[in-house]
Amino acid sequence: MAELSEGTFQRTVDEYLIRHRSVLDVESKLTEAVARVNRAIAKAVTTCGCVSIHAGRQKFPADQSLAGLRELMQSHLEGTLCARCREAVETEIGMTLFYLAAICSLFGLDLAAIEQKEHARVATLGVFHLT
Repeated sequence: MAELSEGTFQRTVDEYLIRHRSVLDVESKLTEAVARVNRAIAKAVTTCGCVSIHAGRQKFPADQSLAGLRELMQSHLEGTLCARCREAVETEIGMTLFYLAAICSLFGLDLAAIEQKEHARVATLGVFHLT
């Protein structure tokens, strides 16, 4: 598969986005696509069983450094996605990216530039980015 240059994906989405051209249609399709990602993950747990979720309260020791907390934090996931579930999750994430690119096109935003700005912000702020 050939590597995409910046903006190629968004241009392709814009070219093929015909039926759902209204921002309201795209917005609702984006929401639906995100829900389908969540459903694909839930099915991997409840139907297939290739992964399981064992969630509990995260422990934050008072004497632990901020850098050391990353090692202590749990994802609550056990197992790995099987090939079928991986394909399903990837497909749904792809559709989410499609509608995200469509939203960007409709508003005249550059998805690749947004990604670069966010990467710079995360790299600069580190763990403080999400607080």
